[in-house]
Amino acid sequence: MVQVTLDGNVLAESNDTIVIEGNHYFPPGSVKTSLLGKSDTSTVCPWKGTASYYDAVVDGKTVKDIAWYYPSTITDKAKPIEGYVAFYKNKVTIA
Repeated sequence: MVQVTLDGNVLAESNDTIVIEGNHYFPPGSVKTSLLGKSDTSTVCPWKGTASYYDAVVDGKTVKDIAWYYPSTITDKAKPIEGYVAFYKNKVTIA
């Protein structure tokens, strides 16, 4: 089981993550979206597409752009992570 925590709060946990470029991508149903809010940030990857971001709001503290996901991927190689959520290792604990 891979688990993501922020200040002791579980943001995601799953046995079915997909690891790409050293990042665990979590199935959407394994992410506690009640602790996340949409961010206005977006970035583009040449083989995955445009990423959307989440901020975390935990115990009254907001952590900007803590996670990202690709709502619609642009290559077949990236299709397995479409909609999956990855977290920045320097902002959370992943174990």
